[in-house]
Amino acid sequence: MARQLARGMGSFFKDCGCAKPTRCPHPYSIRFRDALGRQREESGYGTQDDAIERLTQLYAEKKTTAPSVAAARRELGQLTVEEYAKQWRPRQRRMTDYSRGEHVDSSINVHIVPRLGARRLNSVTPMVVERFLDEMEGDGVGRGNQVNIFRVLKTILRDAYAKGAMADDPVKGVQEPEYVRGTVVIPSLAYVKKALLVADEDLALEIVMMAGCGLRNGEARAVNVNNVVAQDVYRVREQIHSNMLQLAKLKHGKVGEFRRCRCRGRCGRRSSGTWRSAAPRGTATCCAVRAAISPRVWSGGG
Repeated sequence: MARQLARGMGSFFKDCGCAKPTRCPHPYSIRFRDALGRQREESGYGTQDDAIERLTQLYAEKKTTAPSVAAARRELGQLTVEEYAKQWRPRQRRMTDYSRGEHVDSSINVHIVPRLGARRLNSVTPMVVERFLDEMEGDGVGRGNQVNIFRVLKTILRDAYAKGAMADDPVKGVQEPEYVRGTVVIPSLAYVKKALLVADEDLALEIVMMAGCGLRNGEARAVNVNNVVAQDVYRVREQIHSNMLQLAKLKHGKVGEFRRCRCRGRCGRRSSGTWRSAAPRGTATCCAVRAAISPRVWSGGG
């Protein structure tokens, strides 16, 4: 015999249509109203006790939620994705505007808002996100770009979900697009030597610092004599940012962080020119840093 529940707790049932539903093996479903006042259904409960236990849990959570909190969550859920994204973006205080911030803004303005901007938060479901990914694939958006866009969207939606705008996780079960990176080609020693023969002194300095000391290209462009802390130690403190073309913190590092680069030979030795300084820019010659490179690079040793 079906068990009675208190008013407002919801109901449980079976959709199978069997003559004796209490004895058939089909799972139970439950119907209830969430904290936002919307009617919802869940299924997959093997027994009446499992269904009632879940309804009791949901009812207790709804009762312990203050009316003002429920109203605020309901109002938040009425915001569109575009409106919430505009509120979310200024709160990302740890995001560097000139670096990652530009890519995030591009993902929001170019891809997320045109496709999902008008949709209300409480109507975003995993199926909506799946269709969003399918649309990007159909529009020819590269897989690497898809991954970055999806991560931005997931962060925004998860933030809204944590604040109660949705009753369920909107990206639950959604698989991130798979991106397979291309094979990285490392130039051979012979190729590096040929490149140095035709490069001007600025490019040659960058090649030498990258090949010999392991610097990234932006770090090589920011080579500064003030970062030489010992005859055989160069301290990598900053880089020239590719977008802003000015000094910036190291990639994947915080302001003020640095790493040491061990140089073989006398790193501070000067030749016909001087070390290039990022600001102001001075004259430079690759001869000034050849002593910082492993002797094997210049001798052709293995």
